[in-house]
Amino acid sequence: MTVVGPFGLSVRDQALETDVQTGLAAVEEGLLDATKSEVPFITEAARHLVRAGGKRFRPLLVMLAAQFGDPHAPGIVPSAVVVELTHLATLYHDDVMDEADVRRGVPSANARWDNSVAVLTGDFLFARASRILADLGPEAVRIQADAFERLVTGQILETAGPREGQDPVGHYLDVIAGKTGSLIAVSGRFGAIMAGADERVVDILTQYGERLGTAFQLADDVLDIASDSHESGKTPGTDLREGIPTLPVLLLRARAAEHGRPEDVELCALLDGDLTDDARLGEVLRRLRAHPALDQARRDTIRYAEEARASLAPLPECYAKAALEELCDAVVHRAG
Repeated sequence: MTVVGPFGLSVRDQALETDVQTGLAAVEEGLLDATKSEVPFITEAARHLVRAGGKRFRPLLVMLAAQFGDPHAPGIVPSAVVVELTHLATLYHDDVMDEADVRRGVPSANARWDNSVAVLTGDFLFARASRILADLGPEAVRIQADAFERLVTGQILETAGPREGQDPVGHYLDVIAGKTGSLIAVSGRFGAIMAGADERVVDILTQYGERLGTAFQLADDVLDIASDSHESGKTPGTDLREGIPTLPVLLLRARAAEHGRPEDVELCALLDGDLTDDARLGEVLRRLRAHPALDQARRDTIRYAEEARASLAPLPECYAKAALEELCDAVVHRAG
């Protein structure tokens, strides 16, 4: 049994391990090639987050989905590069919108250079992803375009906020389905399509990715509050400090609005205050870690992960299916 990919995924078959490791290594080479420019400064900026590392969760899913067809088909690695480039590009843009200072343990591009460089570098990565897509055929271009539309729609929905009378939690789930679920769903879809899997298998792996993507983001929401920096790789309360709505906070606010418990109202007031103050942030984290809203967020994470697992039921029993099921377990484990 060998550990590969994000979250310590265990691969119990030598052939699968070889395919996954070889594929992910080829993706890294593809990312370096796709981020190389004739202008040295562009290369430096474009490779900034590539070299910072990352889970490579989406390319891993491409490799596992490809096991349900020909895992050595020529379009698999390029499609994995496309989804990771697209993901990286959105991080450059997200950091500008969120005014983030750190990404993956290094200064964000907007902090190291400025907002203009970060935005344009993200655009450069989108352009390079499009170039690769052009060689994968019109269906791949359409799939990516549809996913990107959903991703941008999710970002716009987050920026605009819920409509008058709309449930903020339901709105948030719509946001993360677009921002996170769409591209993870495409990872499963690309892997299966490029490997020549039949249409039913393609649909199953797409739905699996959609549900797992939502669970993945909800686990991140829990981690932002519940973990320490050693465990999660980022400073606890980062999303809180940046004013990013997360599921535990939305559940807390819903409880405060419905029941009006003084301690919930007081905690909401603390959240609305200046969280650049370390002591205030620490107090908010302490209270949220003991609050039922965090447990509810964990339960919701588990529910989406279990839905992802259940969607795999029609697939034949094999090592790749077992690895996909283990990804569900890994996401749940992250949420505690």
